[in-house]
Amino acid sequence: MKSPAELGTKLARQWQNADLREQRLFSADSWPLRISIGKPTGRGIAEDLNKVRQHLQRWRSVTVGKVVWQPQRFRSASEEVEVPASWVLHSPSEWVAAANNAEVRSEYQSLNRLVSAIDKRFHRMVIRKRRLVFDRPETQVIQSARLATCLAPGCAEGRPLRALSMAGIDSKFFERNRQLIIQMLDILFDGQASEQGLEAFLGAEDEGNHWLLVADLDGSLLPFSQLRVRAQELRYKALPGTAVLIVENERCLHQLPDLENTTAILGAGLNLTWMQAAWLKEKRVAYWGDIDTWGLAMLARARQYLADVQPLLMNQKTFEAFSDGRAIPEPQRSEQIPETGLTSAEMQLFNHILNLPRGRLEQEFLPQTAVYGAVLDWSHSD
Repeated sequence: MKSPAELGTKLARQWQNADLREQRLFSADSWPLRISIGKPTGRGIAEDLNKVRQHLQRWRSVTVGKVVWQPQRFRSASEEVEVPASWVLHSPSEWVAAANNAEVRSEYQSLNRLVSAIDKRFHRMVIRKRRLVFDRPETQVIQSARLATCLAPGCAEGRPLRALSMAGIDSKFFERNRQLIIQMLDILFDGQASEQGLEAFLGAEDEGNHWLLVADLDGSLLPFSQLRVRAQELRYKALPGTAVLIVENERCLHQLPDLENTTAILGAGLNLTWMQAAWLKEKRVAYWGDIDTWGLAMLARARQYLADVQPLLMNQKTFEAFSDGRAIPEPQRSEQIPETGLTSAEMQLFNHILNLPRGRLEQEFLPQTAVYGAVLDWSHSD
């Protein structure tokens, strides 16, 4: 048989479980919660009647929830004895009160204040991520939520994060709350902030964290076949050769043919501000990305930095040729419809795939022969 204090300790431990916490705070089906107390045995009564009396008195003193009593007959007693059989809690507030734990009570009160102040899309996250949320002041969590709803892919437009001024933040706000902001953006944009990196996702100047893969497609231009280079450095230091192929996703390297006088830069994603480099204007430059709203938005941005960049395999013909059986749903479409940077045909393709249930054709799914053909045609063109 368990005392109210023992079961309270158990309930406090359950609060630490993210799945249970989310389920009980969100699902009405979780209530009422019935907890077994355990009945005294005849031997227990015979050996220590005073202990059993104290047990009964403790449960008679409970004012939280409902204690269910049941009659029980013991050999040592002449009459049936009403004993507490179960404890029924009807709501999260009763769960917290029954736990009788200062930390649980404080966190529950904080969560109540937070969910009333932030976008409902973030409610489950703040309930699950205890340490991420409670390791900072509530005001920082609320401000992070407001900031996240103001942000959009590419909104930094090449500025460093510390220079962004919105939602009343200061210059150190991103530094202090980086992981929380990323988690919130992942909710709004289907994990893209984590996948691309915060700076790349927002189109912010990367201050040293974003490394790109540079591959020597010629085989004799660089001391190694592949190098890692910081995006920031590419703005000021030229690559050898006469041509550069920029590829959205790093995993596509194996699809590229050998090319004379050509280097490839892979994995930039939305981080394209380095394309403003003066030395790129002296090269022949092509861009190859996914055929989806994000890929076309990135192409538009690439053109804003380098007007004569040549797109490869990002057209209606390619989509129609390979979408059957290869196209997939786009988890989170780009909310920024390009106003400039796309040709009329590309804009038509953007609007076409925007309304398709399977409007995403990833680079990795294109046949290598098709990629070889398009890249070699570009390489051999004037």
